[in-house]
Amino acid sequence: MAAPTAVPRTFAARAGRCWRGLVAAMVALGIGCGVAFAANNSVQGAKKEEGGFDGDAPTAILIEASSGSVLFEKNADELRAPSSMMKLMTAEVVFNALKKGDVKLTDEYRISENAWRRGGAPSGTSTMFAAINSKVSVDDLLHGAIIQSGNDACIALAEGIAGNEYTFATDFMTKRARELGLTKSTFANSNGLPDPGNKMTVRELATLARYIILTYPDMYKLFGEKEFTWNKIRQQNRNPLLNAMPGADGLKTGYTKEGGYGMVGSAVQNDTRLIVVVNGLEDSEDRATEAKKMLEWGFRSFESRTLIAANQPIGYARVFGGDSRSVKLVSPDPIKVMVSKNGNDKLLARVVYSGPVKAPIAAGQKIGVVRVWRGANVAMEAPVFAADAVGTGSTVRRALDGVQELVIGMFRAGAERL
Repeated sequence: MAAPTAVPRTFAARAGRCWRGLVAAMVALGIGCGVAFAANNSVQGAKKEEGGFDGDAPTAILIEASSGSVLFEKNADELRAPSSMMKLMTAEVVFNALKKGDVKLTDEYRISENAWRRGGAPSGTSTMFAAINSKVSVDDLLHGAIIQSGNDACIALAEGIAGNEYTFATDFMTKRARELGLTKSTFANSNGLPDPGNKMTVRELATLARYIILTYPDMYKLFGEKEFTWNKIRQQNRNPLLNAMPGADGLKTGYTKEGGYGMVGSAVQNDTRLIVVVNGLEDSEDRATEAKKMLEWGFRSFESRTLIAANQPIGYARVFGGDSRSVKLVSPDPIKVMVSKNGNDKLLARVVYSGPVKAPIAAGQKIGVVRVWRGANVAMEAPVFAADAVGTGSTVRRALDGVQELVIGMFRAGAERL
């Protein structure tokens, strides 16, 4: 019997009764359902004259934190130098180590000559002014790295956790980034100081910021603290949004000559949290203005809608060799998406999985994702799970499924040669 061929399968509204309920829900919400077969350009969102956003940042993205809905994007997958915004990855590695118990806030790390010279007072870069050979707690180093953007604090954390900064960047940061689904980001140091190996996209910065906000709510409060004093030197938080916009509480600014001026920002208004990332601007005031303008537009123009209630059927996945030919797919959480208040959004939802899924299948097993497109761009995606268990089918059933997959595979191979 031929092995099952694992190929992506998508089921849209036309693919059966599983999507008719979703289409009905979309219509009831006043959302147009369809696909915009437009050119695959880099900008997502309505045109300015239709109430869309018109910004100057070379790369930008705006998302809603709870659902991950993308409200606007522009060159969001372009790799650029993230500058000090890369400190978010260092912070997440430390937060994760604290959560697992590998590191304690009271642990103390020595400020090496390397940390002092490359990131401290002699460096001429942003620093917490930690004294050479002094011992500083992880708690204080995190304050210095996040509030003061201290390069010395980041190097000290890297050396204390991994032994040296290079190992921290390549092993700890890169490994953790891949675990979080950041497939494009690369790291050569802990702080974002100029290096060709430091590259991130605004989409992955937004994904990282969202993860930090949702996973470490207590540690996230550090990003909203407006000042920190170390070595008798008081410094203000470098995030201009904290004093310029109601509800702003994070996250990080950055600048290098290679990357330009950038910012990861977040704010909460009316129980809705938005995250903005811009990069590549030529002026520090421009990045603050751009980020604030984009957040204000998002709060003004969008609202959250529930497309599918929790544990309601989202779709069905084909099963290979099971006592059932398909398995119902659900999400334990409501499938929500941010939609334009003017009702002009065109949304299309699909279940995407690799299959057919081989039996046996456990109830609650992750099968794939449901993706919602706004026009030609993915607005949000969420995992879907098997609603019920599926046992192994009879020998005859498995044989029939094997023959069917063999025929499908031959047909697919023939089509690819044409």
